[in-house]
Amino acid sequence: MTRLLETLRDTQTAAGAVTGLALAILLVCRRQNPVYSLIFGALAGGLIGGLGLGGTVATMIAGVKDVVPAIVRILTAGVLSGALVKTGAARRIAGALTGWLGQRNTLFALAAATMFLTAIGVFIDVAVITIAPIALAAGRTLPVSRLKLLLAMIGGGKCGNIISPNPNTIIAAENMGAPLPPVMAANLLPALLGLAALAVILRFARLPGEPAGAGAAADDGDGDKPPPLWASLSGPAVAIGLLALRPLCGVTVDPLVALPAGGIAGILCAGQWRRLGASLAFGLEKMGAVALLLVGTGTIAGVIKASVLGELLLKGLGAAGIGGGLLAPVSGALMSAATASTTAGAAVASASFSQMILAAGVSAVWGAAMINSGATVLDHLPHGSFFHATAGAMQAGPRERLRLLPWETLIGAILAALTAAACFV
Repeated sequence: MTRLLETLRDTQTAAGAVTGLALAILLVCRRQNPVYSLIFGALAGGLIGGLGLGGTVATMIAGVKDVVPAIVRILTAGVLSGALVKTGAARRIAGALTGWLGQRNTLFALAAATMFLTAIGVFIDVAVITIAPIALAAGRTLPVSRLKLLLAMIGGGKCGNIISPNPNTIIAAENMGAPLPPVMAANLLPALLGLAALAVILRFARLPGEPAGAGAAADDGDGDKPPPLWASLSGPAVAIGLLALRPLCGVTVDPLVALPAGGIAGILCAGQWRRLGASLAFGLEKMGAVALLLVGTGTIAGVIKASVLGELLLKGLGAAGIGGGLLAPVSGALMSAATASTTAGAAVASASFSQMILAAGVSAVWGAAMINSGATVLDHLPHGSFFHATAGAMQAGPRERLRLLPWETLIGAILAALTAAACFV
């Protein structure tokens, strides 16, 4: 009898977690505020799961406490992102890459430029918006639909996102207890192979549609002449150099210090100290929105973690003949679908299933890397902001934008499979 009651209670907690998550997704799809949707979903999930009002609130707060260190690091990462965008450094780097690769390789150049910008710390949606005017200008001279141009940028951005010091990588590493630089490095080969796979997809994918129209505005330094290339690269170089001190010299420089230092260095080298305030404001605006989103994801992650949902997923993987080590990319993909966000997906998956992933024999570094790449599989669904921001950047309507979903999912799945292969082979 006692065993039966425990089984029923465990089933109830899992049902509550699933119901709460489903409710949060429904609210987001109904265009409600994502942060409040996640909090309300967590509250409902805990109550339905039998935790009681006090227990539910305590579980939600515990979930938020787990992500606080990552939130602080993410907020400081906004200095580098803001500096790259507001000084025009991102525009200079993108223009240089597309210029070097030439008009014949326009699609690959757009993909490589977006990958590089995202890899050095620019948000993927900001990277796409920054490069969109270049894509639209190129599209006026090429027989290529704007959907194909957009796919090149999105695919490149996904490749860069799994090796970047962006919030998704930071929080996956933080929750798995892994240092950031090795997590970034673990996905380097999968990212490069993913870019090669994207080049093949772009060559053979048929995406007919309207040709590129007039250029779109981008927030790239208020129209001023961008800094020289060496100055544009100085900020990311300083940040990556500081992070690399740990594996190279055994000297640990936390991302909380390295990323803002890179941003300040980039502003100084660009000779645009007057843009410090604008850079900080832009970075805080972008990262502040992510930080608030992570508060909401922390609450739902706490409820999921308190349930037996992870154990049920493991049993399901086992029944399907899939090892428990694959819980990392699978959970990242599922949570990215639930939240339509790489960051939120990586946050929920790593906060909820980290202990189970480690118990399956996966190292903290590879667990974080697989969650991060798994979170790119379905982060582009229509109930998230990325879908609409990228559509607007290329002047595409929602119905037109929907045609890219299978291709985006394919690219994300390739990245997740490549990371898993690198871990287990």
